[in-house]
Amino acid sequence: MRNTVLKTLVLASILLFGTSKKVRAQVSLFDKNIYASKTGDSLPYRFFSPDYNTTNRKYPLVIFLHGSGERGNNNEAQLKWGVMNFVSNENMRLHPTYILAPQCPENLTWDNIELNGKNKEHKLAAKPSLPMKLLIELIKECVQKYPIDTNRIYITGLSMGGYGTFDALERYPNLFAAAVPVCGGGDTSKAKLFAHVPIWIFHGAEDGAVPTSHSQNMLKALTDQGAYPGYTQFPEIGHFSWNAAYSNDLMMEWLFKQTKKP
Repeated sequence: MRNTVLKTLVLASILLFGTSKKVRAQVSLFDKNIYASKTGDSLPYRFFSPDYNTTNRKYPLVIFLHGSGERGNNNEAQLKWGVMNFVSNENMRLHPTYILAPQCPENLTWDNIELNGKNKEHKLAAKPSLPMKLLIELIKECVQKYPIDTNRIYITGLSMGGYGTFDALERYPNLFAAAVPVCGGGDTSKAKLFAHVPIWIFHGAEDGAVPTSHSQNMLKALTDQGAYPGYTQFPEIGHFSWNAAYSNDLMMEWLFKQTKKP
């Protein structure tokens, strides 16, 4: 019995060590940068390139917005959840893409949404948050610097990043070819602005942090505008619905098929 337990512990250590090495290797694939605006504000970000010295083709760009727990300035935490699924060997073989993963500073948010009325309805504020403003500037810089297919710029985010995804869609509806907000929400009155953008919404049925109604309200608002959004609600899953969402091969296949219509 003792030998069996010992072997199990050794095997677990080997697996854990191997996994740890793999994660570190993936992290090292992301260049570490800081975007500095003309106003003196800055935004840490990680950038992944699908290939090097490519001159004869363009690649899509995925914007990945992390959740509130990964805010800061270490330029590391934003890689904790979800984004690594995009850089797996299998996904890079099937869907090579640039990936932009910015880090939101402490005490700030991707979205700028006000809560109005007794029902605390989401209302989009007139101006974007500072991190969102810097992100849009950064996207424009990346488009100028790299061979990015501007008809295939995608945005996704989880929790706070899910709200940020809707915020970006509502403010810049003609920038994105598709979107995947995970356990987020937005201003339903703005659905008409981005109803033309293909979107697949994900949420956990038992989410105690972000009510499923926030995603469902956006689903209804988009459907009422004649859109055909996807919606997946995972049973028996709470706030960590992004684990299932970003492991969904069908979602990945769907996302990278989307091209912005002229």
